[in-house]
Amino acid sequence: MWIYILVGLVCLLAGLAGGFFIARRYMMSYLKNNPPINEQMLQMMMAQMGQKPSQKKINQMMSAMNKQTEKETGKKKKKIT
Repeated sequence: MWIYILVGLVCLLAGLAGGFFIARRYMMSYLKNNPPINEQMLQMMMAQMGQKPSQKKINQMMSAMNKQTEKETGKKKKKIT
C-alpha cells in the first residue's frame, strides 16, 4: 500500500521538475527568436523621452541589448574548446 503512494509521489515530483525545465527551455528560445523590444519600439520610447533618435544610436542600443542577452545566456552554456 505504501509503495503505491511512494511511487505516485516520485512520479509527481519527476513530472513537475520535467515540466518546469521543458517550459523554461521553450520560453528562452521563444524570447530569443521574438525579442520583446524591437527597433520601432525603441524609437518610440526615445521619442517619448524627448530625444530625436538617429539610426546609428538605435543600432548601438539594439546591439548592446543583444550582447546583454547573449551574455546572460552564455553564462549557463560555456563552450569547451
